[in-house]
Amino acid sequence: MDFQAGILRDGSPMESLEKQLICPICLEMFSKPVVILPCQHNLCRKCANDIFQAANPYWQSRSSVISGGRFRCPSCRHEVLLDRHGVYGLQRNLLVENIIDIYKQECSSRPLKKGEHPMCKEHEDERINIYCVTCEVPTCSMCKVFGTHKDCEVAPLQTVFQGQKTELNNCISMLVAGNDRIQTIISQLEDSCRSTEENSEAAKRELCARFDALAALLEEKKSELLQRITREQGDKTGFVQGLISQYKEQLEKSSRLVETAIQAMEETGGASFLMMEGDMAMLSLPRIVEASKGSRLEKIEHGYESMDAFSVSLDHLAEAVCALDFNPAEEDEEYFDGEEEGVEE
Repeated sequence: MDFQAGILRDGSPMESLEKQLICPICLEMFSKPVVILPCQHNLCRKCANDIFQAANPYWQSRSSVISGGRFRCPSCRHEVLLDRHGVYGLQRNLLVENIIDIYKQECSSRPLKKGEHPMCKEHEDERINIYCVTCEVPTCSMCKVFGTHKDCEVAPLQTVFQGQKTELNNCISMLVAGNDRIQTIISQLEDSCRSTEENSEAAKRELCARFDALAALLEEKKSELLQRITREQGDKTGFVQGLISQYKEQLEKSSRLVETAIQAMEETGGASFLMMEGDMAMLSLPRIVEASKGSRLEKIEHGYESMDAFSVSLDHLAEAVCALDFNPAEEDEEYFDGEEEGVEE
């Protein structure tokens, strides 16, 4: 490998080492397993396989009986020849893999750069490197030996750091999981709100349809009852009109007799009076008796003109309408069914 020269030239060996551990394909730190090419350059196996597959589209798999393929190193353009095993026939670079593991461990535990590491306020030249478990504050070694924390229980700063970081990470996971549950509940509530609106609109349409049908039924029943009243009115008025005609005819006959009788009474001479043969014939006793029978014609009974028989009581229907409600009890349903049957009849 050629990363040593970079380490020597760079003022920060860890940063230079990190640059040497970058894959030229994915530009990320090598992911295990790492394969070493014949030209001594390294690649992630996945990246090497992607290049190989792109350069040899007809290569099937490791078990293929056809010959291997070839591709060029992305760093030096050296042609790499592979057998039928493809990328899996390349040797793994265990050294680089071990270096990556050591580098990751070092990065997780290495101290901050000078000037970035917190210093003790009481001992300015001392770094804060331990943790006082009793006081729950970070401090320095001098504070433990000679300072305010000499009688306190202390622990390695990195151990407490890793423990609290792990605890914080668990708390973050709990919060994220809680947020996911809350988001799920919100989604369920939104779905419930939409379903409530849709169901409400459907219930409104059904209710309007039922009331419209009931209104149409009432209108039909009203027309039927009005027709019955009209027929009764026609029958009664026709009968009364017939009686009026009979009484008018009788009144006319009687009036003529009265007029004739008055004219006969105006005659003073006996001869003249008796010579009124035609008029006297009309004033015969049988005719006067017949005319006096006019009051014996057919009459109507008292209250004949009343239409009280056609009065309808809607109080029970009004009570039923006022009692209308959603999800009625079983007795109310039977009551409504009986009322509807009565209306239909």
